[in-house]
Amino acid sequence: MGQIDNTRIKSCMRRAQDGEELTIGFFGGSITQGCLASVHEKSYAKRVYDWWQETFPQADFHYVNGGIGGTTSHFGVSRVVQDLLMYQPDMVFVDFSVNDREEEIFKETYEGLIRRILGWQTRPAVLILNNVYYDTGRNVQTYHNEVADWYHVPHVSMKDTLYQRMKEGLYTQEELTEDGLHPNDKGHGLVASEIIARLEEIRKELPQKNREEAPLPEPLTKNAYEHARRLTIREASPELQGFRADTREKEGHLDLFKNGWIGRKPGDRIVFETEASCIGVQYRKTIRRPALRSELVLDGDREHTFILDGNFEADWGDLAELEPVLQHGERKRHRIEIKVLDDQLKTAAPFYLMSFIIA
Repeated sequence: MGQIDNTRIKSCMRRAQDGEELTIGFFGGSITQGCLASVHEKSYAKRVYDWWQETFPQADFHYVNGGIGGTTSHFGVSRVVQDLLMYQPDMVFVDFSVNDREEEIFKETYEGLIRRILGWQTRPAVLILNNVYYDTGRNVQTYHNEVADWYHVPHVSMKDTLYQRMKEGLYTQEELTEDGLHPNDKGHGLVASEIIARLEEIRKELPQKNREEAPLPEPLTKNAYEHARRLTIREASPELQGFRADTREKEGHLDLFKNGWIGRKPGDRIVFETEASCIGVQYRKTIRRPALRSELVLDGDREHTFILDGNFEADWGDLAELEPVLQHGERKRHRIEIKVLDDQLKTAAPFYLMSFIIA
């Protein structure tokens, strides 16, 4: 592991000691959102925020939580400005360790997210959190911590701490989580304790003089996603042939299935053109089965189409699925054609196209 640089976190703590105004942000998936905590005040994010308030009562703090359940860093890098950075955070905690997969694209999208945050104008401090599946021990911290170490960013792992204690018999799985993944109130409290312990270690070093902040290193990956953009009805006007723009107003960052396009019947089409080298298509997979499926054709290549299946086989709620359809392709103007298929019942749930994510 490369040498960790706590300069930015120490700077935040010193500013808090001086009574300044600071914004503490959290960005990630459902655990960051607070899933399965009985009330949000018992979530790990709110408990960590409370530590800042209690430790530095002279400061004026603001809380921003940009967690959205079931989402990856691919979606995250495209929404981080609107859901986090526009609030000008001074300290950010990031976790996509149970939603990303061990695929190279997620190392790259995660690096793009971390670079986007570190390079923001407020120069926020970052701490990376690695949550874990308590039933299997799975997460992608190997990929994420490689990025963290490249940028000398501290990280805290539940796989290396809380999960190991559970395996040793200090806790049972049922004490920590009801579903094998999302912590209950006790679990959220223990996650917060691990983060706070790291913050306390850093706080003890405050009397030491900070070294000057180092510039960001060259990217670890191809880094195509650092400036990824998300295009909804607010940013794009594709050609609609049967599809309709969703006219309902979006209420907050958790109101996911708004600002998109709706295909209600077989044959409905939408055609979108954009200049990019990476393209992802985001759509709703719904538990209201049966749901319509669609076919996507990129640049007229009908021999290699993509099937966008609106049926979600899980039962916990609708999912914002994100399908990469072009990865490190030629940067030119690309044409995407999406057509609703005719192999479902007329009573099927509509096909909901959420956005295009380009880089």
